[in-house]
Amino acid sequence: MADANPVTDPLPSPDDDAIGVPVAAAILPRRHHRRLTARHYVAIVAGAALFFALLHQLGPVLTPFLVGAILAYLGTPLVDAMERRGVHRAIGTTITIVAFGIAIGALFGVLIPLVQAEVALASKRLPELLARTGSRVLPWVEQTFGVTIALDLATVKAALAEHLDSVRDLGLRVLSGVKSGGLLVLAILINLALIPVVMWYLLRDWNDIVRRIDDLLPRPFEHKIREIAREVDSVLAEFLRGQLSVMLVLATYYALALWAVGLDHAFAIGIVTGLLVFIPYVGYGLGLTLGLVAALLQWAGWPFFLAVLGVYLIGQLLENYVLIPWLVGDRIGLHPLAVIFALLAFGQLFGFAGVLLALPISAALLVGLRQIKALYMASPLYDD
Repeated sequence: MADANPVTDPLPSPDDDAIGVPVAAAILPRRHHRRLTARHYVAIVAGAALFFALLHQLGPVLTPFLVGAILAYLGTPLVDAMERRGVHRAIGTTITIVAFGIAIGALFGVLIPLVQAEVALASKRLPELLARTGSRVLPWVEQTFGVTIALDLATVKAALAEHLDSVRDLGLRVLSGVKSGGLLVLAILINLALIPVVMWYLLRDWNDIVRRIDDLLPRPFEHKIREIAREVDSVLAEFLRGQLSVMLVLATYYALALWAVGLDHAFAIGIVTGLLVFIPYVGYGLGLTLGLVAALLQWAGWPFFLAVLGVYLIGQLLENYVLIPWLVGDRIGLHPLAVIFALLAFGQLFGFAGVLLALPISAALLVGLRQIKALYMASPLYDD
């Protein structure tokens, strides 16, 4: 007897269904699932190894593309919101890139004068501070602990002045080389020009790119992959939004508090300190060092120095016990130590490109660990 054709053959009668022949099985052709073989697993492992090898070798080349992709990810909600209000996506993309450029330009506008002012102040005040230390602190140490410290202040002053001049002229000496300086400037300009170009194309085509990736998902696992991708996106979005809010609040706090205690360049130092806290603990340590060095250079007695130190201690308590639980929340699960480890590990393995990928990969690993935990707790190993 010839095989039944599911398209042209008539539907089975109710009697057929009654004797155990399912209607759906008679209508639809049987779908055959191919098993994954060892060759498929080898191809997957080889692809992953090739990806990480290319990331390691092409890190400097990939850096502007990764920076542009991260900025595009951050700017996509804004472009989508403008598109929903009738703004053409290309126009919304341009507006978003201009806004990001203004924000980054304002940050550098704060940083560059601050560094110049601190270096100039250090070249003036350090010899005076060393002389004061030699006349007050060293005799106290000798009298209290019985330790004699021989310090040739004239030699130290000369060495410091020489090194400060060297630091101040370092950029000029680097750029003065016709070959090395020209190549350095050219590489910087190319990277800076590539970032907005990459960001513009990714922002404009973001939804199309997501759809194309979705079309390539393996069909047996597409629903699970989409679920994991949505969870990773949720973790990243909540973490980034929360951290941005923490940065803005702390930048305002440090700027106003340091201005209130009388620190020079209080607003610049406060804004930089607030923005540095994006890297947990490490950023705070850098901000604290910046503020205390500025306080030492402006030395106005111990009460002033302790007031600046108190501003940073209160800021740390405010960040850890008020802002992070309130604005970020423990539900996200990205522990600060995990973020620090990821930044250091990926930076060591893949350079600056690895640092840029540390946060999204950490979020993906976190979601993966949650999935593994759920499978374990539902298995007989956990509760038989």
